[in-house]
Amino acid sequence: MSDPHLVDMLRRAGLRVTEPRLAVLAELATAPHADADSVRAGVLGRVGSVSTQAVYNVLHALTAAGLLRRVEPAGSPARYEIATGDNHHHLVCRDCGELFDVPCAVGEAPCLRTPDGLGFVVDEAEVIYWGHCPSCLPTPVS
Repeated sequence: MSDPHLVDMLRRAGLRVTEPRLAVLAELATAPHADADSVRAGVLGRVGSVSTQAVYNVLHALTAAGLLRRVEPAGSPARYEIATGDNHHHLVCRDCGELFDVPCAVGEAPCLRTPDGLGFVVDEAEVIYWGHCPSCLPTPVS
C-alpha cells in the first residue's frame, strides 16, 4: 500500500505517481543520506525489480522537482535525502563517512550572506562540517 503523504508529494510537484518514484521516496524516508547504490538496493527490496538506470532517472527527476536534496561531500558519492526546506547542514565523519544533519549555522535560512554588490540573491547555503564521530575517535591509551 502506498504512503498517502508520498503520493501527495509527487502530485504537488506535478509528477506522475509511479511505483519506482514511491519506492525511492519510501527508501529515503527510512534511510536518509543514502547513495544511489544503497537506494537501488532498498528499492529492489520494495518493488522486486528495477534497473540501475531507472533509479538514477528517478533520483534526478525528484531532485530536479525539489523533492530530494543531493549532498556531495568531497571524496564521497552523492547522497540523497528528502528535501525538508529547512536548509540544514551536514557533518561528515572523516573515518567512517557517516553523514549527520546539523541545524543551520545561524538559525535562519539561508544562513550565510554574500558580500554586498555582487548582485546575487542567496536562497540556500550548503555547509559541510568535517570531523570524527564519537565511534571513530581514538580511544586514549592508558
